Amino acid sequence: MKLVVGLGNPGPEYARTRHNVGFEAIDSLARRFVDPTRTVARSRFQALALEGEIGTEKVLFLRPTTFMNCSGRSVAEAVGFYKLDAARDLMVVADDIDLPCGTIRVRADGGAGGHNGLADILGALGSPQWNRCRIGIDPPGRIPQADYVLGRFTSEQEPLAAEGIDLAAQAVEAWCCSGISATMNRFNRRSAASAEGSAPSTTTGTAGP
Repeated sequence: MKLVVGLGNPGPEYARTRHNVGFEAIDSLARRFVDPTRTVARSRFQALALEGEIGTEKVLFLRPTTFMNCSGRSVAEAVGFYKLDAARDLMVVADDIDLPCGTIRVRADGGAGGHNGLADILGALGSPQWNRCRIGIDPPGRIPQADYVLGRFTSEQEPLAAEGIDLAAQAVEAWCCSGISATMNRFNRRSAASAEGSAPSTTTGTAGP
């Protein structure tokens, strides 16, 4: 069994904000790999949970309802309940201000990179050995970081953000079917090429939910 967790903040005031692209990736995956006639979202592990299948793998999709900074509680509960090997069975999808919109980065381990949700998961699991897919949302520029990540994408960013969310969903599918090494080789090369060909970000859009 695989556990795929998308990070974000619950509530309509945070919908479609930059910090919630992890939720949007989970929604995209659920539309493709969850049969709505057989399963419905349930409240489990301090999260909204949906069961589905990708290839031959059973997958539990989670959207924590703990708010971003306490995401580790939800993840640790689910990992512990199913006795999962996080290094093999866990994938976390989150936003990244250090990546351009429209790109992703897949890693098998690592630090939090200043991301409070990832930091809380690191603390809860006690190990950096778990897979993560970061979705680029552009650097905040002159906007305070907290305001930027809780703001919505500008009209210029929106199509690129949608591309990044779609790529993340594709990467999760590839991870379930082919493993982390093949997924990194396939998607990190593509993102690196995309970033090299893009102009530096000049985003100055208004932040705020």
